[in-house]
Amino acid sequence: RDWSWSAGARRSVSRAVDLDTKGQFLLDHVCNHYNLLERDYFGIRYVDPDKQRHWLDPSKPVVRQMKCQQPYTMCFRVKFYPQEPIKIKEELTRYLLYLQLKRDAYHGRLLCPFADAAYVGACIVQAELGEYDPDEHPADYIAEFKLFPKQTLRLERRIMEIHKNEMRGQTPAMAELNLLQRAHTLDTYGVDPHPCKDFTGVTAFLGFTARGFVVFQGNKRIHLLKWEDVSKLKFEGKAFYVIGLQREKKLVLTFHTSTPAACKHLWKCGVEHQAFYKCVKSSQIKTVCSSNIFFKGTRFRYSGRVAKEVIEASLKIQREPPEVCRSETLTIQVPLSGPAHCKRFIKIIEAEPNTLVRMSGSLTISDMVYTPCCSPLPTPVQYEEGGVAMLFQSPAHMLRELHDDPELQAELRAEYERRAAAVEPAPVAAAQRPRPGQEQVAAWLRGAARLVAVATGVLLVALPLLLVLLESDIDVSFLHDIRQTPEFEQFHHEYYCPLRRWLICTVDSLLEDLTGN
Repeated sequence: RDWSWSAGARRSVSRAVDLDTKGQFLLDHVCNHYNLLERDYFGIRYVDPDKQRHWLDPSKPVVRQMKCQQPYTMCFRVKFYPQEPIKIKEELTRYLLYLQLKRDAYHGRLLCPFADAAYVGACIVQAELGEYDPDEHPADYIAEFKLFPKQTLRLERRIMEIHKNEMRGQTPAMAELNLLQRAHTLDTYGVDPHPCKDFTGVTAFLGFTARGFVVFQGNKRIHLLKWEDVSKLKFEGKAFYVIGLQREKKLVLTFHTSTPAACKHLWKCGVEHQAFYKCVKSSQIKTVCSSNIFFKGTRFRYSGRVAKEVIEASLKIQREPPEVCRSETLTIQVPLSGPAHCKRFIKIIEAEPNTLVRMSGSLTISDMVYTPCCSPLPTPVQYEEGGVAMLFQSPAHMLRELHDDPELQAELRAEYERRAAAVEPAPVAAAQRPRPGQEQVAAWLRGAARLVAVATGVLLVALPLLLVLLESDIDVSFLHDIRQTPEFEQFHHEYYCPLRRWLICTVDSLLEDLTGN
């Protein structure tokens, strides 16, 4: 069930901002109208045109982060799962976390053994339906709930038994808290799986939890590296590296993602989760960079509070607990001021932590509430002009539509003729045509020349920089950071120093031989 809200309880708020509004304003605006204080666990997610997911950066303007065409669609979700849900102070925060975990179970992210799945399902049914009533609930009432991706009849019967016998007297808030308490003991609690391949080419799923870095293959966890044992996270192109200690030995795990953007997103998620769960104070958070010896790489710093600070702030909350409205809708419209030709506004729809935040029209966030049936897609899509159905039309159906449209066929033929005329080569005399072997040799020579030119340019840049790094005492922050990296120190002591001594000895011996002669 979606967190759908009655029209009578709908509220609307407007406030003018400019086009440089940062992500923190949008996140605060959503949380303020939720009346949510424990907001550090939540974030706003969006998907770019290449179907790559991102978390909205609070420190950057919202519009500049959106690379896709309007309308912009975003989702309000749990970003950092609390390590101990019992320490959450307010029922409202627990309810939002409950909704996120219900969604995780529905889509198979929260993997549960049979006994845990039955208990989690019973908690959801108790929170949604209340007490079991034989007069109101037929024999197959559990079948009306789609709780898990593989929901068997045996599981439904077990859920019904627990709901009848073990959930009596529990309020929705108690049932939700019991679900949180059971869910946080599972291996996949808080795991947002990132698909990749290990060094052998086997598919794996990486995740970051309150405990540390985890790796799954299928339904089995094969690695758990606690945050205190993770010394560094790096990425280069599509390669992601986790460097740490395991049983007092250095461990380097290497994985490969499908795209460099996916690898960068994976690295940023790891940096944020390590800072949130590992650091004691936000002042201890440092700017990290994924760099090698010669290049600075990507620099990033988590800018929020850490888990310990969030828990301490929760203990200081003194207000009356806000009423949790489990059947209410909240709509916010935020006009964006700017040049006269680009007047825009943001419209935020808030429901569960998977709420759609759609900026259209001009930066609108639509009034479409998130539905679980859409979530197998990388991002919620519009229902206008075909919507989800358009994505799943068969190729045969599309070809039939194409052949039935004579105007489109005429346009395609004209376009084909224009392209054919543009690429048609001029007639060449037979004697002037190069032989196939000559063409291959010429292509190989051109490629070799380009390679030599590029290598020469790299050497002309890299060698002077290397000499400056190794031989000079210039104290510049850029050079100082490079000299402090473990890779540079290893290169300097194990390779450069022996090579330098060998060159000096060779030159001295040559000079002695010349002098003696």
